[in-house]
Amino acid sequence: MRRSVILAAVAALAAACSTVYVAATASAAVACAPAWSVTATYVKDNVVSKGGNNYTAKWWTQGEDPALKSGQWDVWINNGACGGTTNPSPSVTSSSAGPSAGPSAGPSPTTPIPVGGLPKHALIGYLHASFANGSGYLRMADVPAEWDIINLAFGEPTSVTSGDIRFTRCPAAECPGVESEADFLAAIKAKRAAGKKVLLSIGGANGQVQLTTTAARDTFVSSVSAIIDRYGLDGVDIDFEGHSLSLNTGDTDVKNPTTPVIVNLISALKSLKTRYGAGFVLTMAPETFFVQLGYQYYGSGPWGGQDPRAGSYLPVIYAVRDFLTVLHVQDYNSGSIMGLDNQYHSMGGADFHVAMTDMLLAGFPVAGNTANLFPALREDQIAFGAPSSVSAGNGYVAPAAVQQAVTCLVKGTNCGSYTPRSGLNPDFRGLMTWSINWDRFYGWEFKNSHEPFLNALP
Repeated sequence: MRRSVILAAVAALAAACSTVYVAATASAAVACAPAWSVTATYVKDNVVSKGGNNYTAKWWTQGEDPALKSGQWDVWINNGACGGTTNPSPSVTSSSAGPSAGPSAGPSPTTPIPVGGLPKHALIGYLHASFANGSGYLRMADVPAEWDIINLAFGEPTSVTSGDIRFTRCPAAECPGVESEADFLAAIKAKRAAGKKVLLSIGGANGQVQLTTTAARDTFVSSVSAIIDRYGLDGVDIDFEGHSLSLNTGDTDVKNPTTPVIVNLISALKSLKTRYGAGFVLTMAPETFFVQLGYQYYGSGPWGGQDPRAGSYLPVIYAVRDFLTVLHVQDYNSGSIMGLDNQYHSMGGADFHVAMTDMLLAGFPVAGNTANLFPALREDQIAFGAPSSVSAGNGYVAPAAVQQAVTCLVKGTNCGSYTPRSGLNPDFRGLMTWSINWDRFYGWEFKNSHEPFLNALP
């Protein structure tokens, strides 16, 4: 995804080597837990005391006074009055930017996300939640009900290789009209109660994420879990761009990758799935370079000389295919890409959307190697991304051309020069756009055109 401004670096939220107190045991239910410390950091389910009351943390926190921050939408739960002897031996651990234990580190136990389905054909969009640009800020409560998946853009790392993801909402100075934290949380809860999915989108054009070590992997799992828990989200959207993913020389088997940034991302996503259960929603928004280009090139190739990022999303998609909710490739900001007809296709019309999407619905040999096949995904796992307006990204086409592409993929009619190899795809999931904000700026053309169209499909 693209933005017109570069955000300031996200400030670190926790000081190195601060103290974390582990929750008091059940036997101390009426005794006072260790006293709250303004300098300590606490994670979900830690218990502290202040002013004769015990408090339980809902998520990661530092410096937030439990006596002042225990309202309905605040970080602390007031457990009521306590008395007697404070737990004499609270366990402590050292904490820096994030834990480096196993993938199970971080907020635990975690309440499973409730299972709830998407409509057969969904409308998916990105909400500019952490930054400002010319499209203007849009409050979560004001996102129209037509949007079925709302991706919060963006969670970004404290550094490229830290794995420590932070989500910082746009400050009022940059985003006039931004809602309070309480109103933001309430709006997310209301969207979910209405059956919508709200996800944390990680990465974006400026958020490079390279999980080069297992420590970075574990910090990724821990920090992302903390954000999901804090905001009550349904899952994550992986929008790794730029140099986040690439393949080491010799890593040519799409089903058995060996490159650390690939292997660690796969492991991290599987850990998040295990943590949150069947209701966990996982979407991805790679660029065509990282997916469809793999039909022609994959990594540096056996002879070298190619870009090692080519097709580098493919092993990740393959590894999580059993629990991937929706893959919506960005059919924009793209160069010409070869389709299954061995012809190059360019942005600007229905054929590009059809050719790029058909590759995922039909499957293809990776880098021309028939022994190294990327298998087709299910129809319901596939959508495609299109810019909502001319300002949102290169490759904008009018609604009629977008709908022509969908009609061709779903019904096999109204196709242009490209004939889908995948046949009819009645369970095709839908459309993604960058972005909801830009769509509002242009009078909701994308939403008003495509939501009734998708609803009318069989």
